[in-house]
Formats: sequence, structure tokens, C-alpha cells
Amino acid sequence: MLSKGRGRGRSGRRLRRIKQFFSLPAAAWDYAVGKWQGLEASHEMLAEATPLQLAEDAVAELEEEWRKLEEQQAEPAASAWSGDEKIMERIRAETSRLNRNNVTRTEAYRLMHQRHPELHWAMLAHLVSRNGGWNMTDLAGEWLPQLLPGDKRQSVFLLLEHANTFIFGDAYPQLLLYEESVRAQRPLFHLLPAFGVTRFMKPVWEQFWRRRDSVPLTVALIVNEQHFIEQRVVRDDYFRKNVIDTFFFGMQSLLQLNAVMFPYHTEGELRLAGLILEDFDDMSERIEFGKSLYAVLFGVPRVREGALAFAAKGRHTGSRADYAPHLFARVRREPPTALYKERLLGGKLLPGAAPVYSPELRDA
Repeated sequence: MLSKGRGRGRSGRRLRRIKQFFSLPAAAWDYAVGKWQGLEASHEMLAEATPLQLAEDAVAELEEEWRKLEEQQAEPAASAWSGDEKIMERIRAETSRLNRNNVTRTEAYRLMHQRHPELHWAMLAHLVSRNGGWNMTDLAGEWLPQLLPGDKRQSVFLLLEHANTFIFGDAYPQLLLYEESVRAQRPLFHLLPAFGVTRFMKPVWEQFWRRRDSVPLTVALIVNEQHFIEQRVVRDDYFRKNVIDTFFFGMQSLLQLNAVMFPYHTEGELRLAGLILEDFDDMSERIEFGKSLYAVLFGVPRVREGALAFAAKGRHTGSRADYAPHLFARVRREPPTALYKERLLGGKLLPGAAPVYSPELRDA
């Protein structure tokens, strides 16, 4: 009886493999059609794209101001901030309150852009932060717990959390200070050093106040934030040893798994636009990657309008069910098993298969 049971088990597995083999041509066809449609849509969107331009005179002006700063070599005295203590206290308290976790930070960016659409970086940061949250919850989701031990997953989570936290802690006070300036109807950027913001950013914000040109400000914030996390996270000894220099992290780059995706609605359908970061370790590549994401998000009307609609429609939870509820579920439908059972074929759930588990951040 025992050998017959094993035989039936082997026979059943063979039958499933045969069925899967004959389903491959259809899946391959669907994949090829999907790629072709994606390329067609990309060409269409490229034709309607508006390149984001850095005005030459704006760049020249900033370069001159930065040269002057290098010659000064002096930080402003604390007396320069007298009379503005309440503003500084309010900004510090608000930043601390919203820097609680990925969900609160992501929503803070979205609401900032909603109040001030001229702050392009806030919407870019919102969508990149959503991706950060999805990467965090993947560590407690369906697949990665079967590939990585708990201590490795904890280290990757800490890297993502630290980078997320540091960027918010540096950038959000700048956004709030701009908002205070709008409210007061006068520039308050002399207060930037009070929040530990590099002197590099003061001329940028002052120029933005005069010209309201979103492109130089957004590019400067992209450059600044990548410099900000370079020593604090990327070059940190703990993260080098436990994450960045590990085989797993290297394979992510090699296999091009480090994607940032912008879900966007178009013609009543949810689609994805995005790019792949091939070398997280290279600061120059991270900067160019950020600039390219900015060009995709704000230079392609279909992506911009669709992504704004997506962001406004549903709150960020960290679960991939936020954008693909047909594939992912926030609650595990079946208990985990030692032997993983295939769920997907051709980017779709197999008939009768439970959705892939993708928890919310609070559960991960």
C-alpha cells in the first residue's frame, strides 16, 4: 500500500509537469504579446513625452553661488535663527512625528505634493518610498523567507529602513520650511542649517523661490539625498558586511531585480512603468537612476497623470496588493509548507491557486 501511494504521488507529479509543459506555448505567446504591447506603448509614450530641461542660466547661477560658499567656509551663527524658534520647533516635531515608519513617510510625501504640486520631488519620493515599503514587506512575504535566513532578512530590512529614515529626516524639513515660507510670504531658507541641511541646498531653494522652476530643485534634491545616505548607509560597516557585500545582494543586481515601479491608471487599466537599478553600490548610478525616474514620472504625461490617480485612489500599506490585488493578498490564504507549491504561470495565478502572500508593513 505504501509503495502504491508513492507511485500515485509520482504519477500525479508527472501528470502536472506534462500539463505544465503543454501550457508553456500559450504562456510564452501571452508573454511575447505582452512584451510587444509594452514596447508599442513605450514608443507611443516616448513620442508624447516632454523632456525635462535644466535651464543653462539657472545652472550657471547655482554654480556661481556654490563657488562663493566654498570660499566663505563659515557656517552661520545661531543668532541668525533668533525669532524663528517656534517655526523650527514646529518643523522638528512634525518631521519626528511623520518619520515613524515607511507608511507614515510615504503618505507625508503624497500630502506635501498635494498641497504644493510644484514640489515634484515630493511625488517622486512618494512613489519611490512605496517601492521601499513593498521591498520591506517582501522580506516577510511568500518567497524571501524561504530563500533567506531570519538574520539576513532583518539586516536587509534595517538597510531599507535606515535609508528611508535618513532621507526623510533630511528632506522633509526642507519641504516644511518651504511651506512655512509660502505661509509667511517670505523666504526662510536661512534656517536650513538649523536642521543640519548642507549649505549646497540653500542657493537651490532661494533660486526656486524666485523662479519656481521645479527641475533644478528636484535634481538637486536627488543628488543631495544620495550623498546624504552614502556614508550613513551605503558605506556603513554593518551594512557592507551584512547586506551590500553579500552574495544575495550581488545576485539581485546581476539578475536585475532592483526595480522601481510606478503603477499608473490609463484607459481604465492599471499598468506599470519603471526602471531597474543595476548597481546600488555606485552613488553616481543611483543619482542618474533618480534623474531617469524623474524624467519618466514627470516627462511622460500618461505616466504622470496615471500615477497621480493611483496615488490618490488608495493609501499605501506596504502590501503589493495595493497595486495588484489579483496576484497578492494581505492575509495568507494557505499555511506555509516545507515544499513550495508553484502558484504562477505567465504572470498569472494558476487555476485554483491562492494569491501570493504580501503582508502590510504593520504585520511584517
